[in-house]
Amino acid sequence: MLAHGEPPWSYLYRKMIPLLVRAGCRALAFDLVGFGRSDKPAAREDYTYRRHLGWFGDVYESLDLREATLFCQDWGGIIGLAHAVLNPGRYRGVVASNAALPMGQDMPVPEVFDRWLEFSQRPEFSAGEIVGGDSSPLNQIGYVLSEEEKRAYDAPFPDESYRAGARQFPLLVPKTYDHPSSPLGRELWDGPVQAFETPVLTAFGELDTATIMAEPVVQTLFKGAVGRPHRTIEGGAHFVQEHAPEACVQAILDLLEDTA
Repeated sequence: MLAHGEPPWSYLYRKMIPLLVRAGCRALAFDLVGFGRSDKPAAREDYTYRRHLGWFGDVYESLDLREATLFCQDWGGIIGLAHAVLNPGRYRGVVASNAALPMGQDMPVPEVFDRWLEFSQRPEFSAGEIVGGDSSPLNQIGYVLSEEEKRAYDAPFPDESYRAGARQFPLLVPKTYDHPSSPLGRELWDGPVQAFETPVLTAFGELDTATIMAEPVVQTLFKGAVGRPHRTIEGGAHFVQEHAPEACVQAILDLLEDTA
């Protein structure tokens, strides 16, 4: 299972899917509600951390997915890791890339995140620019997309009425104890995380300054991550699936081999 973050959609995995299929894997990538080809509620208040966790679980239930290996990045990890710790029986393993599970406490955040928060609320909006544009705080390596690729990233958001989810997601990250998303984080860390022993491998982008604080949290506080051969994706930044798809796929295959 391949879970995307904000503001792309499953188009982000177009380079990884053929490699996984070639290696004999079944690859599933679905669009989070508000993104890609999924429905897009128009009201910002329709988007909450808890509601997205429920929608994520509905996909697993409807497809009856079991023994899944999850590759999750950005919000795909915030939601995907939460689902995994609550439903360990459905997972064979998790590869967390530039992702973590919020603890629901006051926490410092990198300066780049605050710049991204401001950037995400500007009147102009382009998912393609965020992934591969010069002005994007999340394009730390100056990655260049083709015009065709930019149009593909922008396609799900033709005007502002389609962008409620993309606008709201950055605001859902719980930086403080009293943030509306924080109670769910505390619920997860107060029990399910401690009981979660499913193998977890990190594959963070070497140059992703937005999630640098999350990597040691996953590696040391998830039981299934302790002692594993975690890797750093060389040359990768926030949207590591674009920058180093082969290395991302290799992380998945290595975890599959390790859990065979």
